[in-house]
Amino acid sequence: VPPSTYKPPKERKQLEEIKIKNRQKAEDLLLKANANQFRCATVKSEKKEVCYKILYCLKIPQEVVSFLPQNLEVVWKLVLRQYFEELQIDNIPIKLNAAAILREGALYQRKMEQELKRIEKLLQGARDPSEFFEWQKQMRGKDLEEQLAEIECRRLQGKLSHEEAVLAHQNVVQENKKKADLIREEKAELMHQYAEKRLQEQKEMRELVEQIVEGHKNAKQAKIKLQKYKQQIVQEVCEENRELLRQALEEEEVKLRKRYELIQQIRTIESLPIIRHKIVDLTETGGHGLICEMSIMELRERLALLREAQKAAEEEKRDQIIHEKQAKEQLLLDKLDQISLFRAELGRAAALKQEEKKRKSQSGERPMKDERILDLQKKIVEKRVERKKQAGLL
Repeated sequence: VPPSTYKPPKERKQLEEIKIKNRQKAEDLLLKANANQFRCATVKSEKKEVCYKILYCLKIPQEVVSFLPQNLEVVWKLVLRQYFEELQIDNIPIKLNAAAILREGALYQRKMEQELKRIEKLLQGARDPSEFFEWQKQMRGKDLEEQLAEIECRRLQGKLSHEEAVLAHQNVVQENKKKADLIREEKAELMHQYAEKRLQEQKEMRELVEQIVEGHKNAKQAKIKLQKYKQQIVQEVCEENRELLRQALEEEEVKLRKRYELIQQIRTIESLPIIRHKIVDLTETGGHGLICEMSIMELRERLALLREAQKAAEEEKRDQIIHEKQAKEQLLLDKLDQISLFRAELGRAAALKQEEKKRKSQSGERPMKDERILDLQKKIVEKRVERKKQAGLL
């Protein structure tokens, strides 16, 4: 059974950590926005117009965005940043067919509505859990470091066990080599004794065969005479059978000749022409006495009318399909315009995230190794040196 059957995948844990980080960033931005409300209110005309257009395309109700336009830019940045974090997890290229376009548009709209509701609750006096999340993040980091140290200890213990097993195997190989030399000498002695015994048995068997061959010579001559007598009897019986078969073939040939003549006469009679004349009137009915009886001409007319009606129905259905297709294409074009606006903002958010990640990686410190790990590494080096010395002796 693979271990992935009972263990949760790593991607789910990474998703949870990324969501917690995004939530903390969003709450920090909210606090900054509340502290600088007048600065948020002075949105540039072009950016403000784009934000209102996207909210209108997403069809967000007026009750949800009652606190706009003061926090419109903050909500916009939070939604785009959070969705970009989730998009960066898989990093898989998606083919933009009709279903993918509609699905992505609905996802943008849902994310925007959720962020607007959450920020509205915070503005109404909800508690800010950023300190708790920071403490939770630190504790998870410590737990993760302990787990990694434990995993490294187990790996080194396994490596040490491997070195000890290889050393024990080399000792066993030396002992087996000595035992093999003793067994080889005993086997050579036994083979020599067996060869002498085999030569004696072959000599006795050869003498016994010579005696049996002399006794079989007289029996072979009698067998040859009996075989010649049987061949003579078989030859006489074959000649009698051949004569009877020739007579039966002649009788069968006469019967076949008579049958062939009779068949030729019957075919000659059947080949004589029969004169049959029948005039067909397409306007007459069959004369069966049925109420629904029709002539061939009437049937053709009705079939032509049915074909025309079917053709008109097909034309009407084709026009309906064309109109529906055009409406669907227009909807997809609108969704693509909406998605392009979102992706443009996602690119800017990605650049900010990359810079922040680079800053954190440059300012981070390398963790110290555990004492247990250093001790195990030292033991492994000692065992490896001992094993190489033992291999040199071999």
